[in-house]
This record gives sequence, C-alpha cells and structure tokens, in this order.
Amino acid sequence: MKSMIILIAGPVRSGTNGDEQLMHANLARMEQAALSVYEKGHIPMIGEWVAFPLSAAAGSRKIGDEISEAFLYPVAHRLLTRCDAVLRLEGASNGADNDVRVANALGLPVYYSHDEIPAPHG
Repeated sequence: MKSMIILIAGPVRSGTNGDEQLMHANLARMEQAALSVYEKGHIPMIGEWVAFPLSAAAGSRKIGDEISEAFLYPVAHRLLTRCDAVLRLEGASNGADNDVRVANALGLPVYYSHDEIPAPHG
C-alpha cells in the first residue's frame, strides 16, 4: 500500500461556546494528530487548513460567522472525495461525525486511533 491522504476529523468548535482560543487549542490537538500521521508515512489533511483561509478571503470576520459556516462542512466534504481514509479523534463533534458518515458512504476506512493506521509499504 502506498501512502494515504488521511483527513483528521475531530472537535474544533464543539464545546467552546465560540471562544476562539479554545478552538485554536482544539485545532492544535488535531495538528498533533496530523504530525503523527505524517510521521507514520502518510499525508495528513485537516479541513480547517483549507476552509479558514477560504472563508477569510470571502470576508469572514470570525470563526462561526455566516461566511465561515458556508465553507467549513462543504470543504471537508470535497476533501473527502480526494482522501483515502479518515482518522476520527475522540470528542463530541457533529462535523467530525458527519465526516465519518460521508467517509462510510464513500467506502473509505475510518480509523479511531493512530495505531489502527497501517504503515505504507514500498
């Protein structure tokens, strides 16, 4: 198996009551998981890496405003059509749960821990 593009799905806004510091702390947790995916030999992807700059370019003033909402879930769904798998991190998250549903519909494997992800060969 060659290296996979793996979408990291987990809580970013859930449980933060709109506190951007807490959202950035959640994103940092996802980025640590992305680093472990990269170190295992795969290509990590986080939807917010694409959605946040796009929504800012479209005029979003803060995470969770109407403009950013128009990008967050649609970006993840488009990315999933190009990904090979999903790593679902622990924690309540409607968005991450939806990513898992989309991945299942696309026939993509969903991993729930770093240890479940197979190492690439060759």
